[in-house]
Amino acid sequence: MTDGQGGTPVEGAAGPKRARLISGPGILLVWLYGVMVVGAVSRSAVQISAQFDKAPLAYALSAVAGLVYGFITYSLVRGGEKARRAALVCCAAELAGVLVVGTWTLAEPSAFPDATVWSDYGMGYLFIPVLLPLSAMYWLRKARTNAV
Repeated sequence: MTDGQGGTPVEGAAGPKRARLISGPGILLVWLYGVMVVGAVSRSAVQISAQFDKAPLAYALSAVAGLVYGFITYSLVRGGEKARRAALVCCAAELAGVLVVGTWTLAEPSAFPDATVWSDYGMGYLFIPVLLPLSAMYWLRKARTNAV
């Protein structure tokens, strides 16, 4: 609902309307994050249930990655300034995780007897784990400037 004089959101019976984050490239981000949720959660669920003792750190990190991807996906779909900020913080944390785990797997491969989603900067996932947060952070910052 808008005020009729420039498209400013106004409060209705349900409260203020949230700014959409899934228009244009945001739709692609939601789709890609959704795929990553399924991939990371599925992978970690199988690995944790079948062979957790083989590489507990790697499998736990894959589960954490899946949870982070899920939260970012939810925030993008939810929309609004609060969700945009939360997604931005999670994307920064995700990027930090990818860089730390990626560097760790290269510097000390023996610490990871099996790969995580973020191993080698996401090489097993076509480097999507390192490119996706960068793209999302750019989009989320741009969404902020468009909303102001």
